Amino acid sequence: MAATGLTTTISTKGQVILPKAIRDQMQWNTGTRLIVERTADGVLLKPLTTAFAQTRPEDVFGSLSYEGKPKSVEDMAAGIAMEAKRRYARGRY
Repeated sequence: MAATGLTTTISTKGQVILPKAIRDQMQWNTGTRLIVERTADGVLLKPLTTAFAQTRPEDVFGSLSYEGKPKSVEDMAAGIAMEAKRRYARGRY
C-alpha cells in the first residue's frame, strides 16, 4: 500500500528525510542502508541486503573451536609476521 501526498525537502547538505509513514511501512529503522537508483520515473530506494547478517563480537565469540595448547601473544605476533612476509614475497602487497 503506497502512501500518497507526502512531501519532503532536500537540505543544503543534499539530505532528504523520508516521512515517518514511509519508514514505518518499509520497516526502515535508523541506520538502514539504502541503494539509490535512477529510473525513468525518478529515484528508487531499496534496502541494501548483505550476504551476512550484522553481528556483534559477543554473538560470535568462541564460535570457532580449537583444540591444542593456547597460543601466546608472542606466538600470534610471530604467525602474523610470517604470513605478512609470505604475502609480501608473492608480491601481494
